[in-house]
Amino acid sequence: MPSAVVGYARTSTVEQVAGLEKQLRDLTAAGCQKVFSEQVSSVATRRRELERALEYVREGDTLVVTRLDRLARSMTHLLQITGTLSQKGVALRVLALNLDTATPTGKLMLNLMGSIAEFERELMLERQREGIAKAKADGKYKGRAPTARRRAAEVRRLRSEGGTADAIAAQLGISRSSVFRILKESN
Repeated sequence: MPSAVVGYARTSTVEQVAGLEKQLRDLTAAGCQKVFSEQVSSVATRRRELERALEYVREGDTLVVTRLDRLARSMTHLLQITGTLSQKGVALRVLALNLDTATPTGKLMLNLMGSIAEFERELMLERQREGIAKAKADGKYKGRAPTARRRAAEVRRLRSEGGTADAIAAQLGISRSSVFRILKESN
């Protein structure tokens, strides 16, 4: 069976349509015969399409991504993925870096770039935390407004009318856990 060039594309949210479309165009232009794509956060949820892509690739195949941050959320995660690919005899190509792990230099560069990307992310998060702390100290930071708690009266009313947690959550557009939390706080 001939080797395949397989792509993986990801954006963090469903609103990032243009970003996903660009990745898909780039992967197609790079010769990907099959592309797995999804619109989920790399941190918050399971990435089923990445799992499917890793399961799909076979020895001699190449997995292609447009950027390293579309593939892995940390250096540890990157090493897990590249370890899986290496065990299967699959190369990894990162288009934005012109990097291909089919070569020893590509493997070295991948580890260096992964470490740098993780370092940059940690710096960004540190600056974000500092900015939030300063805004809080200045009385300008309120945080995200709790959306479900504003609906507490409606949750209690619907429950008193015999509504189930699932029905209340669906009707008000909040999660089941929020319904249970509000009801628990009411008792």
